[in-house]
Amino acid sequence: MLETELLQWTSAVHTRIRFILLFGLLICAGCAKTKSTDELIADLKSGTERDRIIAVRLLPQRTVDAAKIVPVMIDCLKDKQGDVRLSAAIGLGSFGEEARLAIPDLQAAENDRDVRVRRAAGVALSRIDPKLPPKTDPFKRRSK
Repeated sequence: MLETELLQWTSAVHTRIRFILLFGLLICAGCAKTKSTDELIADLKSGTERDRIIAVRLLPQRTVDAAKIVPVMIDCLKDKQGDVRLSAAIGLGSFGEEARLAIPDLQAAENDRDVRVRRAAGVALSRIDPKLPPKTDPFKRRSK
């Protein structure tokens, strides 16, 4: 009787181990689906807001491709969705001096209709060039 209980216990343990290994394998299979920089840039031209937001938030992590990413992030500052513009401003700031090309567009974004974008543009400008004078009141919309 002791042998039968031991065999059942061993079988149950092996089943659990197999389940855990299979579960881990399925999780790892999903991890391999990271998009390339070019695929993310293509997503920025997508008609769906969700794809654009995901792409604009992931691209700043690709610092090695800054020369390719900064120009498309600048274009995102003109997106119709505020969350995309906000994420683009934050992302450009994360590139620091490598995003100097974005200074004029970020200065224009300081007049955005969305206060979050205006504030993020000001922070981005201070990270790109700390010598630039800060906007006096990011909460007040400037006239053009």
